[in-house]
Amino acid sequence: MNPPPDTTRLGHFLGPHGVAGGVKVYVLGDPAHLLELPRVWVEGRGWLRVRRADPLAPGVALHLAGVTTREGAEALRGANLYAADADLPPLEEGTYYYHELRGLPVYGAAGERLGEVTDVQDAGHQDLLVVTHPAGEDFVPLQAPYVEVRLGEGGGRPQAIVLTEDAPAGLLGDGAEEA
Repeated sequence: MNPPPDTTRLGHFLGPHGVAGGVKVYVLGDPAHLLELPRVWVEGRGWLRVRRADPLAPGVALHLAGVTTREGAEALRGANLYAADADLPPLEEGTYYYHELRGLPVYGAAGERLGEVTDVQDAGHQDLLVVTHPAGEDFVPLQAPYVEVRLGEGGGRPQAIVLTEDAPAGLLGDGAEEA
């Protein structure tokens, strides 16, 4: 069961929290983004209403409709959870959600179009852009000084990804020597 379109992966379940069905969540990004969600999409279960969300350093404990026992929470261990992009809270000016990077063009330092972002993946200590380009698909570290996210007027939504002059040669295969 694949997540619905227009959803963003927020993390995965770590295991039970308490005896009444609470589930600890390893959060990708800011845990505060989960605290006001009305529902989440759970891998293998579909959409579940959020009954309660509690801050739990460093993540969040979720109480979901239909999960009322420790055993029910244990069954979710390792499952990914997603939110509908439209349900995510608005961000401060100059910041963005990773789902907003999907579909953006990727340019080299000289302004040449190299490809397009198809996804953003969490790889532990480093987030990766999945970029399709004429030579195939590659992972690009979403890291300064190699990558710049160009925002719209006044720090609005992201408009493009630019590989800077500091980006290693061949970052996008043989077709990106300029990068």
